[in-house]
Amino acid sequence: MNINKADIPEVAPTFRLQWEEVQDCYVVLYPEGMVKLSGSAGEIMKRINGEQAIDSIIKDLETTFSENNLEDDVIKFLEVAYDTGWIRNKK
Repeated sequence: MNINKADIPEVAPTFRLQWEEVQDCYVVLYPEGMVKLSGSAGEIMKRINGEQAIDSIIKDLETTFSENNLEDDVIKFLEVAYDTGWIRNKK
């Protein structure tokens, strides 16, 4: 998928992001199961709200974690999230 930083992603209807206390991490829930997310993946996914463009999500992460050059890592994760169907572009 060709990701445009102006795209506004949202969690797809058949998936839900949720904090799981027992797992001590964010998870993506779907009818057939659950995917445990790494800390960085959870931080990206919790910013996907159907209101922020990818560029804004990247800037927010860089500001929050006082890091630069997170774009490549965020884009790589988003490619996986789009490919697995967890997220889609807001229509």
